[in-house]
Amino acid sequence: MKKPLIILTGPTAVGKTDLSIKLAKAVNGEIISADSMQVYKHMNIGTAKIMPSEMSGIKHYLIDEFAPQEDFNVVKFKEYAEKYMAEIYANNKVPIIAGGTGFYIQAVLYGIDFEENEEDTSHGISYRKELEDLAQEKGALYIHSMLQEADPAAACSIHPNNIKRVIRALEYYKQTGNKISEHNAEQRQKESPYNFCYFVLNNKREVLYERINKRVDVMIEQGLLEEVKHLLDMGCTKDMVSMQGLGYKEIIEYLEGKCTFQEAVYILKRDTRHFAKRQLTWFKREKDVIWVNKDQYNDNDDKVLEAMIKEIKLNNLI
Repeated sequence: MKKPLIILTGPTAVGKTDLSIKLAKAVNGEIISADSMQVYKHMNIGTAKIMPSEMSGIKHYLIDEFAPQEDFNVVKFKEYAEKYMAEIYANNKVPIIAGGTGFYIQAVLYGIDFEENEEDTSHGISYRKELEDLAQEKGALYIHSMLQEADPAAACSIHPNNIKRVIRALEYYKQTGNKISEHNAEQRQKESPYNFCYFVLNNKREVLYERINKRVDVMIEQGLLEEVKHLLDMGCTKDMVSMQGLGYKEIIEYLEGKCTFQEAVYILKRDTRHFAKRQLTWFKREKDVIWVNKDQYNDNDDKVLEAMIKEIKLNNLI
């Protein structure tokens, strides 16, 4: 028998947090956060992190677990999520993966093996370091063009500015002689080891964008600027994975004098809207998802929950 797994995802600011708690109460579940930023301590306002007082007694995992100076990635997410799922099953509860990082969800749902490379230092300086130096010297587009030559499909799916992933793909090709795009495509064909319901929450675009703008205004009121200053005082730097997150990099730009505060807020709202659009594009490509459009339920969470429970029962998850 495959074990049950519920996924609740969707674009940023669509209302996943409140609904996930109602869902957990209804199915005797516990929540594993699939948010690449809420995993960091001291980063509460910019990540719209759920606070313990808002959890209604529902246990949450992968919230506030890593220091902002640490790297968190899909390999670590998969390792921790699977460990926590084992705990949840042992307590006869249902794991609910809730959050908007589609890549993380996919990794757990289909048991994707990303074959994280160790640095190859057998010939003195590592190839990774060599590529990092090249990127520094000749720019992101130069090493992206190297990937274009080695693995065009990977180059197509990885943004030139995502230097870490470009280097990762080149390193994989150098070490194995295989294309990372082919490896990942093969992994995506896997059948899930779980009996799952994969819900994607959505809303009308204008409603979603309004919610995003409002959320940013609330973050500013709550003290996002002070939060970023505090993180910088703690020794965080703009090149850390944590500080690349929406809300942090824009405020750092302002603090460095590269734009006005009003411009930083404008850019944050615009880039968050673009991010929500990219999230939806990702979920549209995923197989076996159940779209839940909130506007069809008059934005009523109780009606949305009712429809989800119906699907969960139909799929024999509870």
